[in-house]
Amino acid sequence: MSKPFLDPTTFYQCDRCTACCRWPGDVRITDEEVVMIADYLGLSEQEFIDQHTRINTARNGLSILENPDHSCSMLVNGGCRIHHAKPEQCKGFPNTWNFPGWQKICHAKPIPMDTAIKQGLVDQTK
Repeated sequence: MSKPFLDPTTFYQCDRCTACCRWPGDVRITDEEVVMIADYLGLSEQEFIDQHTRINTARNGLSILENPDHSCSMLVNGGCRIHHAKPEQCKGFPNTWNFPGWQKICHAKPIPMDTAIKQGLVDQTK
C-alpha cells in the first residue's frame, strides 16, 4: 500500500534531475525489493545484498550503499542504474516523502492533483 501524499492537492512530476539521489541518508529496501532489484541486475539475492547493501541507520533492515559523496551507489552516468526496478522510497519522492529544502534542489514539476489523476500520473489502485 502506498503512503498518502504529503500535499493532497499537488502531484510533483519527476523529471529525473537526480537531486534526491544525491541527498545523504538511507535508501531503505524491503525483502521484496531485494528480490526485484537482484533479478533486474541479474544477480542472486545474496550477491545483491553482499555487493550493494548495508544495514540501515535504524538497524532494522537494508539500505542501498552510498558513494563517498553520499549519493546513491545506483546513480551511474547521471541516471539510475535500477530505474525500472527502483524501490518505493525512490518512486515516492517528493510526493510521499521529502526532506527540508527539497524544493530548492529538486526539479519536479507541480501539477494540480486532479489534473495528474486525469493524465494517469497517479496510480489510484494502490
